[in-house]
Amino acid sequence: MRQSKVSEYRKLPAVDKLLSAPEIAALAAAYGSGPVTEATRAELDAARTAIERGEPAPTEGQWRTRITDSVLTASSSSLRPVINATGVIIHTNLGRTPLGSGAQDAVVRLAQGYSTLEYDLEAGQRGSRHAHPARLLCRLTGAEDALVVNNNAAAVFLALTALCHGREVIVSRGELVEIGGGFRIPDVLRQSGATLVEVGTTNRTHPHDFSGASGPRTAAFMRIHASNFKQIGFVKKPELSELVEIAREQGAARSGGAAEVVDAGAASEPAGEVQSRVYGDGPLVIDDLGSGTLLDTAQFGLAPEPMVQSSVQAGADVITFSGDKLLGGPQAGLIVGKAELIGRLRAHPLARALRVDKMTLAALDATLQSYRRGRATAEIPVWRMIAEKGDSVQERARAFQRHLTAARVESAVIPGRSTIGGGSLPGETLPTSLVALDMPRPDSAAASLRRAEPPIICRIQKDRLLFDLRTVLPEQEQALLEILSNRLPIL
Repeated sequence: MRQSKVSEYRKLPAVDKLLSAPEIAALAAAYGSGPVTEATRAELDAARTAIERGEPAPTEGQWRTRITDSVLTASSSSLRPVINATGVIIHTNLGRTPLGSGAQDAVVRLAQGYSTLEYDLEAGQRGSRHAHPARLLCRLTGAEDALVVNNNAAAVFLALTALCHGREVIVSRGELVEIGGGFRIPDVLRQSGATLVEVGTTNRTHPHDFSGASGPRTAAFMRIHASNFKQIGFVKKPELSELVEIAREQGAARSGGAAEVVDAGAASEPAGEVQSRVYGDGPLVIDDLGSGTLLDTAQFGLAPEPMVQSSVQAGADVITFSGDKLLGGPQAGLIVGKAELIGRLRAHPLARALRVDKMTLAALDATLQSYRRGRATAEIPVWRMIAEKGDSVQERARAFQRHLTAARVESAVIPGRSTIGGGSLPGETLPTSLVALDMPRPDSAAASLRRAEPPIICRIQKDRLLFDLRTVLPEQEQALLEILSNRLPIL
């Protein structure tokens, strides 16, 4: 047995010999000599391990295949486009919402060269990147000013740190949420330097709970979106307008004299006249909308989702929401509200650490332009998917089924439900039609589809693969059809 292993070891070629083979040399010219040499040595090490287990050394042809596969695998990005056939519209694991074509074009244009990111063409001098999105956000929401950071968690953290550090923030117990990745509101408040004051109960909180808990050290009342869950039954929470009214009443009561103003020396950051005036006037109202929407979701047969414009009209001082959920743009945290407060956020050192790049701003601007034109449901994929009628999805599913039948792939069209996803509109679904394929080994078939190019992500239900065309982009349908026609019959 030992002699047999020695014989196999002797069959192993030298690194230089493998690298000099024409196919491997061509590979090195395309992908670089370093990665190809690294892959070659790794394959030789793997072969030695295999021989130790009693397996034969690779043949000459196998060497070429293994090294080539190794180089291609190492050179390919793990971040790849996929076809989302799950029916989950805002799919966090799959990048949330796709950008519209206008946003895609804007990103490409900005990425190809220099831009006016921080340059004022009129003045011929340095400008501010924050000015680009503010104009449109104010126009669309009615807010006095706006700021964009890299996600909504950052927006909430910045607002709490800059405006509430060293003071108290009152939150209903029913809104002390945890979202994906272990992001917990109490933890965020603690890290911001603010002190959490819980009021009410898990299911019921009243306006008087906020007014009763508020005192001279209260910096803000905070309303937090119930992401990924909803409460039903014996529940109650104050309206945003009620919190604003309480905050204003307390501000009026405090404005009678300096003794009513929070001592600026209690804060750990410079206070000055602005801070004294803000906190002296009473608690701020911070509204974390989570997803946030500029369109009324009720018009699509869904439960009402808090609209940004409504929060502005109700008088909230600072409003935060996401850019890549129901807005349908790039990942970003959008902050709108009172100009004085947004100015403080913009000047805070954290704002630089949390700022977004030119490509995010380009995609966001193009997305907001679709709203300005009144074309959101036609130009922004998330709204196009939400707005698509069940009959339309059924027609697409029937046509897709006919193509599969022509390719000798048996399928059925069955009723189902599409999910909004992404923590937006928890529990809300839309009627859809699913293309169903009976498979003896559905898990194996789904794994095979994930290895396709592009990978396909679908649902598995019992012994069926389910494909919801609502979330399949029109330009992806042909690729989906070809992959299902060519790959599934051999499984």
